[in-house]
Amino acid sequence: MSFIIVQFCYLGALLCKSFSNRNVTQPDSFYQHSKDARKLLVLDLGFLGDTIHLLPALWAIRQAWPKAELHVMVAEHVTQILEVAPWIDQVWGYPRFPKGPKPWQDFDRIQKLRAAKFDAVINLNGSDRSSLLTFLTGARWRLGRRPQGGGPWHWPFQFTQTVEHPYATMPVYEQRWNCLALAGIPVGTKPEFHVTIPAEGRRGVGIQEEEDGDYIHISPFTTQDQKELPEGELISLISSLLSVGNRRRLVVSCAPNEREQSKFNRILCQLPERPWLVFAGTLKILDLVSVIAGARVHLGGDSGALHLAVMAGVPTVSWFRQYDGLKDWAPSGPPHNVLVGDGGGEAGIRGVRSGDLLDALASGAHTQRPQ
Repeated sequence: MSFIIVQFCYLGALLCKSFSNRNVTQPDSFYQHSKDARKLLVLDLGFLGDTIHLLPALWAIRQAWPKAELHVMVAEHVTQILEVAPWIDQVWGYPRFPKGPKPWQDFDRIQKLRAAKFDAVINLNGSDRSSLLTFLTGARWRLGRRPQGGGPWHWPFQFTQTVEHPYATMPVYEQRWNCLALAGIPVGTKPEFHVTIPAEGRRGVGIQEEEDGDYIHISPFTTQDQKELPEGELISLISSLLSVGNRRRLVVSCAPNEREQSKFNRILCQLPERPWLVFAGTLKILDLVSVIAGARVHLGGDSGALHLAVMAGVPTVSWFRQYDGLKDWAPSGPPHNVLVGDGGGEAGIRGVRSGDLLDALASGAHTQRPQ
């Protein structure tokens, strides 16, 4: 108990010091004040999709501060994905999965962040925990994006500049890129996923160079039943693809958890034949990225695999349910084709048929990769 009391006293002292150093200015002055920063931290504690959608903003930050040391803090279980961005100097992991730490378990982490002596911190996530961590870094300049709904009354006091940008209006990566522009940061003409994806990952799982761009990748599942196709439609989709001679170029994968693997095995047993390559939760995240990057097209629902395909510049055909965050996460514009149905709970998405997806696949609108 005495240890906890001491730690809370320490936290209180940090809060008082940080509040006393607060100097709020106009949001578009952030870059003007911090452009000479030697050490920056970008802090976002979202999961895989959030981290992928952070990359265009990170690239813009890298270009705006070419000589600064760039650090990024993301959820610990997805840190590996940032290896596709070798221009990041250091990645910090934060333990969020399957359960995050209690507030007092962050004291050691806060001390390490303060010891790093960041000149500026950028946080476009807005969550309570990430905002508090931003505040407690002690950085002189701290940029935040106002949370949806405005956040608690004390939220603005954790930043020196804040920006506001509407949610659910465009893909998350575009929103974050626009937030930087609102802060006066030079962002270029368009958001870019400036990543490096080695081919070695797919070579290691049996895909040869001559097969690159000549196979379809399917990620059948998501994290929730209501975001997935009904099992019958999924079996019909994969069976149809197999029946038209795609066996030698059909790759199917799922995540390494009991829920998806159980569904995966049940579906495989009902297919007329086994697809060319099957990865039942066996791919590490960088290998999965490499496999998706080599595909002609990616088929899947609202999942991390879809965001990986967008990041890799691979054309997609995807299925979504209608919900408030649709514009946040659905791919936008060519070479992407999005079919939207109604959420049906455990029964899956209603209104998206396998025939609709096959028609979208055959339309050719997605077949050319963007330049």
